Parts: sequence; structure tokens; C-alpha cells
Amino acid sequence: MQKILLLEDDLNLSETIKEYLEDEGHEVDSAYTSDEAIEKIYEKNYDILLLDVMVPGINGFELLKKVKEEKDIPAIFITSLNSVEDLEKGYKSGCDDYIRKPFALKELKLRIEAILKREFDSKEFMIKIDNNFSFDIQNLELHKKDEIIPLHQKEKNLLKLFLKNKNRVISHEEIYSNLWDYDETPSDTSLRTYIKNLRKVLGKERIVSVKKYGYKFITE
Repeated sequence: MQKILLLEDDLNLSETIKEYLEDEGHEVDSAYTSDEAIEKIYEKNYDILLLDVMVPGINGFELLKKVKEEKDIPAIFITSLNSVEDLEKGYKSGCDDYIRKPFALKELKLRIEAILKREFDSKEFMIKIDNNFSFDIQNLELHKKDEIIPLHQKEKNLLKLFLKNKNRVISHEEIYSNLWDYDETPSDTSLRTYIKNLRKVLGKERIVSVKKYGYKFITE
């Protein structure tokens, strides 16, 4: 499941895309103006942005430039602008992909999945952790052989963050900003509980505390 922000001012198209992606198992928030989109982006943590360009307020190109100054979120433009110059503007503003309207919904789904795999540097949805454990990045499920291990939603999000940043120290601040939305209060006590629970499942040696700075997820 991916948490997606969809900016599209055509109500019918927005509802069609939202319904299709939700049927595919994703969580989709809709915005119809750039101001509404910016507000939602800073209130919540999204895995991917789907942005129309010609919308009320600043255009999608300028919106993405603004967002990229503070957040590194993958983005796909979905637009009727089809010139090479517009395509160039889209990529210069920081997008990961550019789809010209009209497009097949399945094409959008495939492009979202391609970005997801690229985020984890993987060709598959199932990420191998070791000989016992794998993590399904599409459904956010931890597998031990054929068994799905129950995890709290924030534990799933934390494991997803670790697997995106294998063998790299992640600061407490980065973890807080990725696990807690704007209207939630980050909790060091809760974070330690999530770390403790993941260590209990995966092994203490898997998640290493780096002094007071943060944590590192060790892979084989």
C-alpha cells in the first residue's frame, strides 16, 4: 500500500483515478488546487505525488519545486501538456515520471510500481532481509517463510524506512518526520518501543543504535 497525494482539478478524472488506485490497495488523498495540495503534503507523509500541472493556484511545476526544497517525495506529472519543452520543465522541476493525458489507468499503476521498486533499489516487491525474513514493500507485510508477522502500522513504516536506507545511519529527526504526521506528536518512548519490537522479531544485531544520533539497519 502506498500513501498517495493526487492533485487533479477535473473532478470526474480525480474520482476515477482515486477509485482505481484504492481498488489496487493504495491510500489516496485528493486535492483540487495547489494550495490544498501543499497543505496536505506538509500535514502528512506521502510515498508519491501525482500532479496535474494546470490547476488553480501555482502550476504543478512550481508546486513540485517548492515541495522539493523541503521534502524528497517521488512525483509523477499527469498532464495534457505534451510538448518536449513541457516535458523538460517537468523533469527540471524534480519529477520522476511524466504521463501525457489521456492515459490508461493500468499504465499509471505500472509507473507507480516502477518508482516503488526503484526507491528500494529492487526489481521485486519482496525484499529479502535474511534467510528467514522478507518484507513485501507493496503491502507492507513482514514475512517469515510463509507466515506474516503482525506489526504495528508505525513499525511497518519504520521497517520500510530502514529498508530504503540499508546500512545508513538514520537520525531520530528523520525517523520522526517519516513516522509521524504534522498533527501527531513524535514520541521517543514510542520509537524505542517500535525498535524493541522489531529487534525482538528480527534480532538485536539487525538494528544498531548509533550513540544518541539515530539507528542503522544492518543487512547481510
